[in-house]
Amino acid sequence: MRKTFIVEKGTKQDSHIHFYLNENSSDIKCHPTGQMITDSDDMAFVYLMDEEDGYSYVKFPQTVWPLLVETLQSKVNPMLQWNTEQIELIKFNDELQSLIYNIEGNYNYGEVFTTAVEETFAELLSEA
Repeated sequence: MRKTFIVEKGTKQDSHIHFYLNENSSDIKCHPTGQMITDSDDMAFVYLMDEEDGYSYVKFPQTVWPLLVETLQSKVNPMLQWNTEQIELIKFNDELQSLIYNIEGNYNYGEVFTTAVEETFAELLSEA
């Protein structure tokens, strides 16, 4: 069964954004794939993690989107932390930026999700 981990919060440390998982996640045995998708029903961006038997999901809910904006502005991939572990989410910025540009004006993601993305990432979208 596919595991889903929720990012609860994030912090900015020097030039890196660090995202923290919401639970004691000592059983995470996965590697970053460099791929992102969306979950418009849950209003989240989803980073895919590769496991031995498939993928697990790391969800970035709307509450942490302001830090996603900062991540894109910094042009540095964020770090994901749980317990004492930490990994870089490779290709995060490229994937997120592509998704945001694809979502803009595209109501196939749902009007509520599209509008929320356009509002949150307005500054970045206006630079394109």
